[in-house]
Amino acid sequence: MPDWTPISDALRRAGVWDVRDDGTTRAMYSSDASLYRVPPTTVVFPRAIDEVATVLDVCRAEGVPITARGAGTSVAGNAVGPGVVLDFSRHLGRVLGVDPDRRTAVVEPGVVQAVLQRAAAPHGLRFGPDPSTHNRCTIGGMIGNNACGARTLGYGRTSDNVVGLELLTGAGEALSLPAATDTPLLDRLRDVTRTGLATIRTEFGRFGRQASGYGLEHLLPENGFDVVRFLVGSEGTLGIVTRATVRLVQDPAHRVLVALGYDDIASAGDDAKAVLGFRPTACEGIDSRLVDVVRERRGPQAVPLLPRGAAWLFVEIAGDTRDDVLDRARALADGCRAIDALVVDDPARAAALWRIREDGAGLAGRSPAGKPAYAGWEDAAVPPDRMGPYLRDFEALLTEFGLTGLPYGHFADGCLHIRLDLPLDRPSGTDVFRRFLVAAAELVARYGGSLSGEHGDGRARSELLPLMYSPDALRLFGAVKHVFDPDSLLNPGVLVDPSPVDADLRVPQTSPLRTNLALAYRSDDGDFSQAVHRCTGVGKCRADTTGTGGVMCPSYVATREEKDSTRGRARVLQEMVNGSLVSKGWRSPEVHDALDLCLSCKGCGSDCPTGVDMASYKSEVLHQSYRGRLRPVSHYSLGWLPRWAALAGRAPRLVNAMTRLPGVASAALTLGGADRRRNIPQFAPVSFRRWFADTAADRRTTGDPVVLFVDTFTDRFTPEVGIATVRVLEDAGFRPRLTAKRQCCGLTWITTGQLDAARRILGRTVTALAGEGVPIVGMEPSCTAVLRSDGVDLLGTDEARRVADSTATLAELLTDRDGWAPPDLSGTAVVAQPHCHHHAVMGWGTDAALLRRAGARVERLGGCCGLAGNFGVERGHHDVSVAIAEHQLLPAVASAGRDAVILADGYSCRTQIGDLTDRRGMHLAEVLLTGD
Repeated sequence: MPDWTPISDALRRAGVWDVRDDGTTRAMYSSDASLYRVPPTTVVFPRAIDEVATVLDVCRAEGVPITARGAGTSVAGNAVGPGVVLDFSRHLGRVLGVDPDRRTAVVEPGVVQAVLQRAAAPHGLRFGPDPSTHNRCTIGGMIGNNACGARTLGYGRTSDNVVGLELLTGAGEALSLPAATDTPLLDRLRDVTRTGLATIRTEFGRFGRQASGYGLEHLLPENGFDVVRFLVGSEGTLGIVTRATVRLVQDPAHRVLVALGYDDIASAGDDAKAVLGFRPTACEGIDSRLVDVVRERRGPQAVPLLPRGAAWLFVEIAGDTRDDVLDRARALADGCRAIDALVVDDPARAAALWRIREDGAGLAGRSPAGKPAYAGWEDAAVPPDRMGPYLRDFEALLTEFGLTGLPYGHFADGCLHIRLDLPLDRPSGTDVFRRFLVAAAELVARYGGSLSGEHGDGRARSELLPLMYSPDALRLFGAVKHVFDPDSLLNPGVLVDPSPVDADLRVPQTSPLRTNLALAYRSDDGDFSQAVHRCTGVGKCRADTTGTGGVMCPSYVATREEKDSTRGRARVLQEMVNGSLVSKGWRSPEVHDALDLCLSCKGCGSDCPTGVDMASYKSEVLHQSYRGRLRPVSHYSLGWLPRWAALAGRAPRLVNAMTRLPGVASAALTLGGADRRRNIPQFAPVSFRRWFADTAADRRTTGDPVVLFVDTFTDRFTPEVGIATVRVLEDAGFRPRLTAKRQCCGLTWITTGQLDAARRILGRTVTALAGEGVPIVGMEPSCTAVLRSDGVDLLGTDEARRVADSTATLAELLTDRDGWAPPDLSGTAVVAQPHCHHHAVMGWGTDAALLRRAGARVERLGGCCGLAGNFGVERGHHDVSVAIAEHQLLPAVASAGRDAVILADGYSCRTQIGDLTDRRGMHLAEVLLTGD
């Protein structure tokens, strides 16, 4: 490969502002959501269209290739390249205007699809195509791949919804389409088209999901020589889009979901073509294997009642009148060949069913065999009337190769999605990968299908195009490429002169990492490498899901930097494992840079579709980096907090008085590695354990015994939480008790990576709790989560598993209590900030249900409070901590009525609220005591 490293300096000299060539950035952008790893030389974040032109000019002069990138959610290797990567998502993501009369919008290429939807919604309009990544994918990326989504039947592909493009060709020519009609470039394109009319008419545009190759059918005279539609789906190989005008549509007034059950997935495919006669807007096929995964990962409540069967079609019927929609829905249910059917006209029930499809698609990164499942052959399509037979032959092919996956897709479009457990970690894995792709391509070609139905060919399929197209068609591809990009600078290796499908695969470039690890990684065969490679790059961590209760990833929401996303961190850790771009192991500066703003919130552990657990990975990195070495001072001050709190607890009033002396608190914070803008919390004059002992005679001596796990925060800082919990439990007929000695879960040692000490501390605690033999109730969510999850991972003992099974939150214990009814909270408005660990490990649904059962009006906030234990206290994190709080927590608190309850079970959450507002957060136990 040529040495392109001087390109960064050349770009800076030319006035390009945001140019990055550091190891951290190159590691993060070495992959997209595909199997491929191609480290770029430089990543540029253009701030204006003029900068894009400058980058193109400099790269053309230096002979350096360019790859345009949006959110990096491409699964075929379309958004990685060896030279300069242009990331449009950071600065060029505006909706420039919405014209409701013409039903169009003008957008920059980096605008997220969901942002465009929000801009169009006030006008009663929307952008039609809706891929599953709609909350983070960009319109530019959708144009590159000709993205579709579930509702293509109703709204068409992206190429059907783009009416104008402004772009720069590889030769540097600026085109404004469709206004430009008579330019030398377009004349040359017409000449190429004329030479291949017969080939184009016979090989292209044969069915709706023929996405492979260039869309040459749009250049036919009878199709109006539509260059705009032709360019959509060209995967950034012909030009760089700088602005787009898109068509908007009006949503129909009524929607009904028809769920159809079948004996197997192929039978569902057989019926898909017939569904089209009922004018659906969507027809999605899912398999029982996918449903089983959703049920296992999300719980039984995530799968509502389905029709009988082992596979289903979810069909959406939409229209302007309710009667028409219901008539068509019932006719479909009666007229298809399903063994059972369900017509759902309740929007909430329909949304719950659609969520099975959405969640399942995200969870497909693990195969039914429990192995990592990869993209690469995830997007083939055949004419819809051949879907059933194709599925049978495809299943036979999987059996032949010993592969498994979770099939689903847009069945009435003929498109099948599936990730497969290809053995890429084995020495022969690359050979198996190539042989399977060739066999799968030959199969789809026999059915008259397309290698890609919407994701594009990228690096995964471009080499296979000769199995689908004739030599004449391939020559046309090359001729078109030469017209737009004569020097082959744009996205090289894709479509024309393709890279081998088995070149630059990410997983085979790494090695197992199993020795001397502190954590067990049981779900990943004890392999840290396999754990960090759970990240497939789908980028859900770049989406703002706080509006629906999501947490991941709070630092990215605050900074909008890729390195502060779960995916960015995972990519850096992957590069650390393979030792290439990140070459100094655990202590690599790139690793610590990427992990610095990780809050260890555990949000990714529940919200990431593939189960990435960045909190554990960060603990491992800190453990390995500082084992036997001097640590950052905050590891001793905040990481050893329970020890310092125990010492202060001997004379709490004296300690409190000292911290109020002028300059003392500021000095203490500085010496402890904390931000001076934080407050030193006041120690309770009487600890909870002391109160419990002193009031023993006042409490009931009968009732079902439970053990209260007394954490440091409740004991030393907020004993009122423990007191309220005792009273609520006694009112419910329990007899709470404490362990004979103080115990600690080791949380602060875990989050600072002091895992040897954490193992000792937690081991003693688990032994003590396991000997109690009664239910254990946690009061502090983060400590409860340690007992429920971290203890098993860190200790791996039967005792730890027994303790995990015995540990419950207050809401869980009360909900399962026969005969218990919550106090009346009717009329009480509750603004709830669930602790991140509560959300991720235990789930907050039980708490929400309990409060609503009590009559409270609950507003559940998503995201993190921003303090996250030691994170927001540490020097260098304050501004990000506050920015995270400002995203949802602080506005919600500010707008809450003075009589509203601010519910925050976590000590960190209550501390953040107290530090940044004039309100006080309350624990669930305290809230329940306020009821009648």
